[in-house]
Amino acid sequence: MSEVIKVPGIGEGEGEVIEILVKVGDKVEAEQSLVTLESDKASMEIPSPRSGVIKSIKVKLGDSLKEGDELIEFEAESGQPAADSQPVDEAEEAAEPENETGEDAPEQPQEAQKPAKKEATVKEIKIPGIGSGKAKIIEILVSKGDSVEAEQSLLVLESDKASMEIPAPFAGVIESIEAELEQDVETGDLIMRMRVEGGAEDKPASSQTPDKPEQAETGNEKTPEPAQPQDQGAEKKQERPSPPPVGGPSRSGKKVHAGPAVRKLAREFGVELADVPGSGPRERVLKEDVQSHVQTAMKQGRQGATQAAGGAGIPPVPEIDFSRFGEIEIKDMTRLQQIGATNIHRSWLNVPHVTQFDLADISELEAFRKGQKEVAEKVGVKLTVLPFLLKACAHLLREQPNFNVSLAPNGKQLVHKNYVHIGFAVDTPDGLMVPVIRDVDKKSLLQLAAEAAELAEKARNKKLGADGMQGACFTISSLGHIGGTYFTPIVNAPEVAILGVSRASMQPVWDGKAFQPRLMLPLSLSYDHRAINGAAAALFTKRLGDLLGDIRSMLL
Repeated sequence: MSEVIKVPGIGEGEGEVIEILVKVGDKVEAEQSLVTLESDKASMEIPSPRSGVIKSIKVKLGDSLKEGDELIEFEAESGQPAADSQPVDEAEEAAEPENETGEDAPEQPQEAQKPAKKEATVKEIKIPGIGSGKAKIIEILVSKGDSVEAEQSLLVLESDKASMEIPAPFAGVIESIEAELEQDVETGDLIMRMRVEGGAEDKPASSQTPDKPEQAETGNEKTPEPAQPQDQGAEKKQERPSPPPVGGPSRSGKKVHAGPAVRKLAREFGVELADVPGSGPRERVLKEDVQSHVQTAMKQGRQGATQAAGGAGIPPVPEIDFSRFGEIEIKDMTRLQQIGATNIHRSWLNVPHVTQFDLADISELEAFRKGQKEVAEKVGVKLTVLPFLLKACAHLLREQPNFNVSLAPNGKQLVHKNYVHIGFAVDTPDGLMVPVIRDVDKKSLLQLAAEAAELAEKARNKKLGADGMQGACFTISSLGHIGGTYFTPIVNAPEVAILGVSRASMQPVWDGKAFQPRLMLPLSLSYDHRAINGAAAALFTKRLGDLLGDIRSMLL
């Protein structure tokens, strides 16, 4: 059976159609929202009285509707009683005189003026008619001691289908607030007490019910005003102060257009609605706007797009105008520098770093290296300390497999690798690059020397592809050609360790009888403490020192 859904009771005003939530042919369930209306004081969703199929939509976006206007025609499912879609008839509640004496009121002007001479009184403000259900207080817009004007919004309520502002019925000063945030209230509940000057009680707000003067003493003046003669209603409209902007205010005080469901979603995400740009009519905030805002914030947090978000919530570095102190020049970072900075920042923030320092005696290794200089030159390579470090570290990654792992994304598993690929840092004019040598444990010292030289040259000439810098299990960063003693290299996540090597120097070493001059190599091993403990790191650097001290031990 076909029936027409009409606008339910929304008072004497009009509401604008800001959202149509269904289309012709849609099957809807009972209580499913069909249309969203927005009036001066509330936004509300009009629900379907029962399940059925939409036959036609009689309104369009932007239409202004009043109580009783037709909204939607739909075919109700069989076996369901028809709804009484007729609007509430308020004609019988037409305007009555301002007091129960009716026409005698003008004949008693002195008595009518007596209340105006009273001293200030404290009046109660209660929840006006909001139907049979309850609503939650989601915002309180005033504080104790505030002076408010008539019609000024005091708090915001939210029910299942609407959010609404409760206005002050008269001007005065807030004496006390009897309600709390998140409190459920219903019609007639006390929410505030207000101190009003004498005579204010004879000037109730336009939302009072004139045919119930006894409510002036209880403060429950917010029952919808009955219909009045046209000329009298026009007069009251002129005297009534202009309503506040539509939409519930945010905590920052900015008015925001949003429905109850959107406000609930924003509270669940912890989003301040004032920060969300609205894409709906009249800049209304939709669910999609809140979801997009949250996604953008999460993406910025992951990528470190801003200093504040990238620093995991730490305060950003303050901006300084350096030109105040002297002449400056601003140059763009290279793309490689920008990528490197992002990767290093991410690793530093995500990896709990610990660095183990040690010294390796490479006196015998250096003598062997120099002795093989001619052999290396015959095959066209230069034998440096790096191939020895690569070979020794590959040997240790096989010997101590807990270093040849990566932490799984769930943080509860370790990914063990059955291959040994090692990266080595190369300083280029455009920034730091880390070429990767694959299967280091299967290659000779001369092969490693040749491949390292070739990859380093490609890196400096910008010929090293992305594949040549991926898949490393471990990284070596050597500053021996520059100098220094120790430093703290940053783990190149998802690896769990990196070896820093500084310049070797001759140092006196006690052999039990006398001090002997030995060539000592400073080692700095940084590691991810989630995957590696301190004892394992100390054992690693000790074993590395033993292997470098006598390279023949790697043959055992």
